[in-house]
Amino acid sequence: MRDLLVLLLFSYGAIRALKSPYYGALLWVWIGVMNPHRLGWGFAYSMPFALAAVAITGVSMFAHAREVRWPKGAPITILILMVIWMGLTTALAIHPADSMSVYVDVLKVMLMVVVTAAVVRTREQIVGLIGVLVISIGYFGAKGGIFTLSTGGNQRVWGPPASPIEGNNELAVALIITIPLIYYLIQQSELILKLPALQKLGKTWLKRLLFVLIGLCALAAIGSQSRGAFLAISAMSAVLWWRSKSKLTIGIVLLIMAPAVLLFMPEGWTERMNTIQTYEQDESAMGRINAWTMAFNIANSRPAGAGFVTDTSFIYQMYAPDPNFVIVAHSIYFQILGQHGYIGLLLYLLFWFQTYRIGGRLMAASRIRPDFEWVGQLGAMFKVSLIGFAVGGAFLSLAYWDLPFYLMVILVTTDLWVKDKLAEPSSSSTVQGARSGADGLRAT
Repeated sequence: MRDLLVLLLFSYGAIRALKSPYYGALLWVWIGVMNPHRLGWGFAYSMPFALAAVAITGVSMFAHAREVRWPKGAPITILILMVIWMGLTTALAIHPADSMSVYVDVLKVMLMVVVTAAVVRTREQIVGLIGVLVISIGYFGAKGGIFTLSTGGNQRVWGPPASPIEGNNELAVALIITIPLIYYLIQQSELILKLPALQKLGKTWLKRLLFVLIGLCALAAIGSQSRGAFLAISAMSAVLWWRSKSKLTIGIVLLIMAPAVLLFMPEGWTERMNTIQTYEQDESAMGRINAWTMAFNIANSRPAGAGFVTDTSFIYQMYAPDPNFVIVAHSIYFQILGQHGYIGLLLYLLFWFQTYRIGGRLMAASRIRPDFEWVGQLGAMFKVSLIGFAVGGAFLSLAYWDLPFYLMVILVTTDLWVKDKLAEPSSSSTVQGARSGADGLRAT
């Protein structure tokens, strides 16, 4: 039944995609982020939905070339430079054949990231992409939150099998990134209710459902028993409170929920979280430190890094303090450092810095014109999501995971939307406001 449902939904999306490349991008994002076919047990599990989505999107882009434009922005430029540098590090890799296989997969993801940025243009399309991301991860948040409540937090929450977020730690970070996006959809409830399928729901009930989803996602993240996620959700909650206009309300909610969650979760969860302070006694933590030290050693010895594959006995024997404890990097930063050297890490950090900076520019744009309020709200919430990824990713090998890159896409396309609006000479007052607004954006 699940397989048939996924096939029907994909077929509907494919039909829409042939009429507009935007829907092809949404189809790709849904398949790539949610991996819905992995939730079945039959024919759909191994069907090449991703390849089909790419092919359909390509055909649609060719047929509707006017709906496609090359995305502009510093993050896009840095992303291209980063991909080129990764190609060089792959050619110089210690394990070139295995690294090339990973590089091809990364190229596919980055290509579709750029394609998505090329077909998302309007406010409705931007919010639609956010909605697809929320549905794709929110499903596991709702399911995992209910599971945590039903089991009293005694069992861990896991992600979809055979996907980048299959592990409890990875799923937790995905949920943490998604929570601010759900909050943003609450702020955009009036626009969302224009969808025919949701018009009967009403603004009040839509907000209630989305707030419940936030609670379930938070419970699922905590129920994953991920220590990195605990740090990330703590950091994100603090930033969310700081960025929100309703500081008193959110502050009260956080003060009530935090002790309630701590009392609800079992003793085993509390003991696991306490190991953050005694990491030197934890074998898993010491294994990560071993991998991180190895990444430093590789970067110091090889300017281009070791290539995409570093978790092998051969490389550990050469560069790790403990050559017998072979694991992946467990950190987006050390993952990039070991694989692509200091230059790769610099490009990666610069990419995310420029992406984060766009969020601040969008917040500044909302002070230029009243109709830019939704832009400022987007910038604020996406900065919160990026902080969640920056903290949670410090403990996971998710450097090439596509969800955070779609946050960049949304920020870049929204920034282009603002610039297009400021350039519209609809009236003399608008032109004057556009000029002063453009000057303000340049100065940001």
